[in-house]
Amino acid sequence: MPPAVKEEGKAAKLALMKQMLYDKVRETGREDDLFTQEDLLALDVIPNRDMVLLAETVQALSDDKLFVTMREAGGSFSWKWRDAQEAHKYKQCTTEEQSMVYSLIDDSGGDGLWSQTLQRRLNMHDTVLKNALKQLQTKGLIVPFKNVEHPNKKMFIKASIQPSDRATGGPWYTDQNLDEAFIEELQRVVFDFIKRQSSYVSRHGHDVRTQKVPKKGVIKGEDRGKKRAASEMEEPAPKAAKTTAMSTPRKDVLLPLPAGFTGYPTVKDIARLLSSSGITNNTILTEMDVKKLVDVLVWDNLIEPIRVGGKTGYRVSRVAKQSTQGWAGREDGMDGNPEPYISPYTEAPCGRCPVFEICEDGGPVGPSNCEYYAKWLGEEEEARQ
Repeated sequence: MPPAVKEEGKAAKLALMKQMLYDKVRETGREDDLFTQEDLLALDVIPNRDMVLLAETVQALSDDKLFVTMREAGGSFSWKWRDAQEAHKYKQCTTEEQSMVYSLIDDSGGDGLWSQTLQRRLNMHDTVLKNALKQLQTKGLIVPFKNVEHPNKKMFIKASIQPSDRATGGPWYTDQNLDEAFIEELQRVVFDFIKRQSSYVSRHGHDVRTQKVPKKGVIKGEDRGKKRAASEMEEPAPKAAKTTAMSTPRKDVLLPLPAGFTGYPTVKDIARLLSSSGITNNTILTEMDVKKLVDVLVWDNLIEPIRVGGKTGYRVSRVAKQSTQGWAGREDGMDGNPEPYISPYTEAPCGRCPVFEICEDGGPVGPSNCEYYAKWLGEEEEARQ
């Protein structure tokens, strides 16, 4: 057989083994799974467990960037497979420096990587690193972006992925700036929804200031002894109407729902409301995002969690003290702003003291030497004055 034909046959066999081994590892394990030499042989792709053919096949896959070689602590090698599209991107890295820089940025995922971190890890000269970054940007493999946690650092991320919520701040940031107005309006909507679902309006307090007190008396004549109706009682002269002792005007008030009520809104219910209301515009909020909004309201003592029927719902704190007016869409200082719950115990420093267990007279921490307690008492004294 001519040498050229023999080489062609060997190359065709190697190409076949390479494709078969690559397909098999993809079927067997995830992209992050490591395969040792024995693992690759156990796939029954390489005939007769031919070590030479295995080495040639693995090397061919590595050259095509389809296999990533990993060296373990003991000096042995293992491999993990890479997606064909990602492998094509690595093949666009024409220098070793570009490959190393792109690999580190790839491993950083959606968080991206700081340029100085790249320089420190690769121990690469600044000029060489800048040139590699410039070439990778020109090829469309990486892009610079701003990280809200490190706004003054020059960060890089793969061009094919979106920055993580940790890097962008998630739905709470707009153009790398915390959107406080958006957050506050959502909190108001959530609070109003929970208030509606965890209370009811008492409308028995009608205004009776103008109700006249009928005169007592009976009808004289043939119907003698029969009490007159209030409408039949005539007054001798128009005088100022008397009012009953209970004629104090009363407003509609919110009352808590009865014990055993199981319909308190959950995070899932609140997320469904925000999604259907359209208030978030094009911003997508997950249940985890909504849970953060709810947690802030809990920490502000505006609402409280309640465990009912195996699930956690939420209700408004101090329902009777809250206004029947909505909070959303109103300016600060107007009726409808919620009133937080503050008890004498939680208001005092003792209610939230982290060393309460070791607080005692004569000890390292005690009422007599507590600076927070003294400060609180001082503020109370100033408030009285």
